[in-house]
Amino acid sequence: MYALVDVNTFYASCETVFRPDLKGRPVVVLSNNDGCVISLNREAKALGFRMASPWFKIRPQLQQHNVAVFSSNYALYADLSRRVMETLEEMAPRVENYSIDEAFLDLSGVANCMPLKTFGHQVRNRLQKEVHLSVGVGIAPTKTLAKLANLAAKRWPQQTGGVVELTSPRHQRQLLHYLPVEEVWGVGGRLAKKLNLMGITNALQLAEAPTALIRKHFSVVMERTARELRGEPCLAFDEFPPTKQHILCSRSFSERVTDYMAMREAVSTYAARAAEKLRREHQYCREINTFIRTSPHDSRGAWYSNGASYTLQIPTQDTRDITAAALRCLDAIWRPDHRYMKAGVILGDFFSQGVAQLHLFDAFQPRHNSEKLMKVCDDLNKKARNTLWFAGQGIQQEWAMKREMLSPAWTTRIADLPRVRIS
Repeated sequence: MYALVDVNTFYASCETVFRPDLKGRPVVVLSNNDGCVISLNREAKALGFRMASPWFKIRPQLQQHNVAVFSSNYALYADLSRRVMETLEEMAPRVENYSIDEAFLDLSGVANCMPLKTFGHQVRNRLQKEVHLSVGVGIAPTKTLAKLANLAAKRWPQQTGGVVELTSPRHQRQLLHYLPVEEVWGVGGRLAKKLNLMGITNALQLAEAPTALIRKHFSVVMERTARELRGEPCLAFDEFPPTKQHILCSRSFSERVTDYMAMREAVSTYAARAAEKLRREHQYCREINTFIRTSPHDSRGAWYSNGASYTLQIPTQDTRDITAAALRCLDAIWRPDHRYMKAGVILGDFFSQGVAQLHLFDAFQPRHNSEKLMKVCDDLNKKARNTLWFAGQGIQQEWAMKREMLSPAWTTRIADLPRVRIS
């Protein structure tokens, strides 16, 4: 038996945790560089605002309705997500972290101690009390049914209390009959159109479709989805996330970059962040790729997009090696007189131990005490972000992401701690 726990409107909810004055007020969160809406709470949805709406187009309407607008605060979201997952790990036998705001719980044996619905309410109440975030809980014998149960819990919070137990076949059929097939996990708009042409318009019809028919017209993934809707578990519980094959770090610039030194700072910064992620994964890499591009919609300059890669002779996780390789790639693709919109660094060809056969005459040799030095840097930056950085990353970073409405990092930066005055 599985439960899917999903935080309601996660980014927008995180912004209200330390702002009780926003209770009942519409809230939206914008994407990188304050581009478009990526999260909005129930009050903002009720006003008619939608996901992916460009900020510059709806700004007057947001001001007119007194909507609270925030730039993305990823440090805050990541920390609150960690607290949610740690709480779930204390309550459930096993937890699969599915995304920043979603987790599957393995409920094996829980039914021997208490009714599953009671457990769902305990999860919901504890997260509300300890992390101050509201969640929906869907409980079912398969992951796909748990997703639909969670959807029902969040769509009808008053009737369900935020928890839906979908263990009864009769209740499963009732919900599947009601939900359009495009709302099934893994069935997107393109597949839904094809299913509709075959006369399958709701989830129940997909569950009851002959397996041979689904296999003939779709992949094995769709066949598993149909079987999961019938209550046959096909998707295994994955407690440990799969090892990454690539690490990408890129951002759009707040302003167009035309200066080479500014671009070097940006690439150095992305290389350092990628190296830090690599060490967090306990991996070493040999392949480093750098790309730069202008905007295809910029009428003030020609479009240019290019990338280059560099293969190290021995795997590394040292920021100095990765940055040097990334800058070597940048030198190969840099063209002056362009207005660059974006750059990024991609790491690949991973080794778990960094072990590789050295050649006698290799010019590139492992750095002495590299792992110890990187560990010191990571430990210090973990305690306080950006305590140590390489000079090549720059100080002012005028190219950095535009976040004019950024909220404080309430939980990860001492200077941002809320202050209480007692008189």
